[in-house]
Amino acid sequence: MNLLKNKDFYILLLPFCVFLLRLGGYPLFDVDEGAFSEATRQMFERGDFITPWLNGEPRFDKPVLIYWLQAIGFMLFGASEWAFRLPSAVAASLWAVLPYYFLRQRGQIETARTAAVMIATALGVFIIGRSATADALLNVLLVAALLDIYRYYETGRLSVLLRVFLWMGLGVLDKGPVAILIPFVVSGLFFFTEGQWKTWLRAVFNPWGIALLLLVAAPWYVVEYLREGMAFIDGFILRHNVERFSSTMEQHGGSILYYLIVLPLLLLPYSSWFVRTMANMRTGWGDPLQRFLWIWFGFVLVFFSLSGTKLPHYVLYGITPLLMLMAWRRRQISNWLHLLPGLLLLALMPLLPFLLASVHVHDAHVSALLSEPASVFVPGYMRLAVFFLAAGLLVALLPQFSVWQRVIGLGLVQTLMLVLLLLPTAGRLQQQPVVDAARFARDHHLSVVMWRVNWPTFNVYSQQGTPRRDPVAGEVVLTMPQHLADLPAYQTLFAERGVVLARVESKAVAP
Repeated sequence: MNLLKNKDFYILLLPFCVFLLRLGGYPLFDVDEGAFSEATRQMFERGDFITPWLNGEPRFDKPVLIYWLQAIGFMLFGASEWAFRLPSAVAASLWAVLPYYFLRQRGQIETARTAAVMIATALGVFIIGRSATADALLNVLLVAALLDIYRYYETGRLSVLLRVFLWMGLGVLDKGPVAILIPFVVSGLFFFTEGQWKTWLRAVFNPWGIALLLLVAAPWYVVEYLREGMAFIDGFILRHNVERFSSTMEQHGGSILYYLIVLPLLLLPYSSWFVRTMANMRTGWGDPLQRFLWIWFGFVLVFFSLSGTKLPHYVLYGITPLLMLMAWRRRQISNWLHLLPGLLLLALMPLLPFLLASVHVHDAHVSALLSEPASVFVPGYMRLAVFFLAAGLLVALLPQFSVWQRVIGLGLVQTLMLVLLLLPTAGRLQQQPVVDAARFARDHHLSVVMWRVNWPTFNVYSQQGTPRRDPVAGEVVLTMPQHLADLPAYQTLFAERGVVLARVESKAVAP
């Protein structure tokens, strides 16, 4: 009973509830979730747990750790959304818990509680923490490494320093050199501001630490290079690391202000809280811990703003120190206007069916996805949307709580809305036609070629590899309706909102 009366018990339980609740309640999303999940599934199909493969080709996008963890879920739960997302959900839960313990150890009890709830409920963290990708795992390893770097600054203990190298080694095995780059630069800048650059040099070149990092990360890299040769170097090191920074990949570009625009969205419902915190950035700079957190956030923001390839989740590598700083300044959040971002998001939900119905898009596939709103906005959608808006208004009007506490309350309402309403709706909108096509192909034992589309979730749900190439006569092709005109003759087997399975009945396929 004492445990149930302990406020901190619920604070620590909350992240696990947030990230595990209805984790399998909506389909895997293309492209990333489908690609990671299918590469894991193919490990079992091929009997190869060293090199991830996707559609008959090595997938050099990311190292192997996340696939190994997803493989554990696959063995326990089969090829399900729950299994593939479980490693990210557990990692994201720990992502919120680690700063809580760190701040509590330093006597910042209310700040620790506030930061844990904010990390668990901020929109960007919530989304990536429920995605079957490598990013939630990398984030928790970066958080563990950087918080231990500060502990090492305080204590100088070798055991703490060795933990830093361990977390970096696991991070390198999860996503690559960025797991070393961020701790290396942030710690260097911080120790320099403290006039302790010699201490930093000794730590960075500690032979025991370097040996531990290599022991954790190097074996897989060596084996993969011996197996795949320069294809691995070209694919992973050069293309997916060097080129991502030096040039724009896959049309994921943006201006230098990209992340300043994206951050308020990722921080919902704490967007105006972020603006207030940034306006008072100089406050607390004399405190070593706050300065360390600002350096951490600032380096990530500047580095990825200069990168040629920009994706919203990159800036999440620096969102943890930002949310810790925001929690530290919670008493400054006293104006009711801070409630507006969260309320506006909740107010958008009842309007969403009407907004999408009024949108005129030129993209044929998007237009097809929006063509049958009844299959997307199922009965009960509007009731739930109005309920969450009413709940948000009720929280916003509670006079016994301060404004910052009501914003936290809106974060909890927003999280429930996302889990129970928005994510299932988005899944039906974007993914249900692909899922239905995959199940049709599986039930009818069709061998399929993917043509002019990239929907790896089809592979997962059909439980078969699907090569991406031009089809030949007699093959069944997965494509979009607008491409069928380039087939001289075909028979439609399945069609649903912009997704088609068709049997090719002629040899000639237009280039």
